Amino acid sequence: MSRLRHLSDPQHLPALDRTIIRPNLAAGLGAHDHPPRILLLYGSLRERAFSRLAIEEAARLLILFGTEVRIFDPRDLPLPDQVKGDDHPAVHELREHALWSEGMVWCSPERHGQITGIMKAQIDHLPLEFGGMRPTQGRTLAVMQVSGGSQSFNAVNTLRLLGRWMRMFTIPNQSSVAMAFREFDEAGRMRPSNYYDRIVDVMEELVRFTILTRGHVDQLVDRYSERKAAAIRRDEAGDLAARSID
Repeated sequence: MSRLRHLSDPQHLPALDRTIIRPNLAAGLGAHDHPPRILLLYGSLRERAFSRLAIEEAARLLILFGTEVRIFDPRDLPLPDQVKGDDHPAVHELREHALWSEGMVWCSPERHGQITGIMKAQIDHLPLEFGGMRPTQGRTLAVMQVSGGSQSFNAVNTLRLLGRWMRMFTIPNQSSVAMAFREFDEAGRMRPSNYYDRIVDVMEELVRFTILTRGHVDQLVDRYSERKAAAIRRDEAGDLAARSID
């Protein structure tokens, strides 16, 4: 069972002026040996969830810009620590998609001035390290939020803090859509607006930063403290091996 959402009409972008789009917006920034791989997460389970609709608009733009996208559906994701050892198919799949990705987009509704529990649960299921693998470190991140009222930046500020904590390269630009119920039509498509234009800006920037950094991730995340810890582990393993021979 796949928890990836099917994206309807991926080529249909009614709010976009295609005459202004650059055909190769990341030219000269890095190798184009394969399409950038972007995982998109949203923070609501409502049938008409504006965070999901915003993520779907972002995904369509990313496809136009030459990326491969996956949208994770958190519908059956358990709470952190609810299942012993996080041994749940939804958790395993989320982590697999994170490991596959080179960049991510996180979009949360603002609820009581903060991100939602659904959004936080997804992030909490992505450990800094497990099994010698790092599902977030060195990946690019774009943050977005939708609000029911006036424009705010509480959710994106929290997402930016979390991205920094997860050792991700959070891009400078961000999107905050106010009164989201006014910005989407009955079919769930975003109307032309400055809010939509900002999402275009953010996705363009995400693609550029992903291509710019992905070929240098190993060097960019190389840390003295981790090299030191690895050396200590090697020394301890060598001592244990010597003792077993004695």
